[in-house]
Amino acid sequence: MHDTRADSVAGTDEPGGVDQVFLSLERELAVFLRRARATSGELAREVHPELEAAAYGLLVRLADAGQQRATELAGYFGVGKATMSRQLRALEDLGLIDREPDPADGRAVLVRLTDEGHDRFGRVRNSRRAQYARRLASWDRREVAELARLLHRLNAEQDAEEGCGAAARGERSGKGGNG
Repeated sequence: MHDTRADSVAGTDEPGGVDQVFLSLERELAVFLRRARATSGELAREVHPELEAAAYGLLVRLADAGQQRATELAGYFGVGKATMSRQLRALEDLGLIDREPDPADGRAVLVRLTDEGHDRFGRVRNSRRAQYARRLASWDRREVAELARLLHRLNAEQDAEEGCGAAARGERSGKGGNG
């Protein structure tokens, strides 16, 4: 575990104007994000050896939100239609998703997990959650809940700042993370 020393420097500034609390936050988030990127690749390969790390998030979204239009997925992830189409094609080629016409709009296509995609993703997600439980076994459950609450708050505030609040993105029920 990284020592943030946040308790000893709360509210203090160094002579150069650097707030040590936010410097510690920046460092810890950088480590967390680096590990998350590496883990995403590992998780993707556990679902299917040929699955790209970037496509793992699509499986998370489809598992959590259910079938969606490709344009909704592109908007959710902030990528173009061509990028989304390429990622969906790769998932479809691996047998992890299906596309079908949207009954509400014949021009649109709905994307959903196949049974195989759901099963493969579910096994990996369950394994990941068990890993979290092992890694945080020494933590009090209230600490785990507080970490989840604070991460939710950070994400919700960033969503609001970016103009795509939780309601607009149809996520974050307060029940936890994405994978």
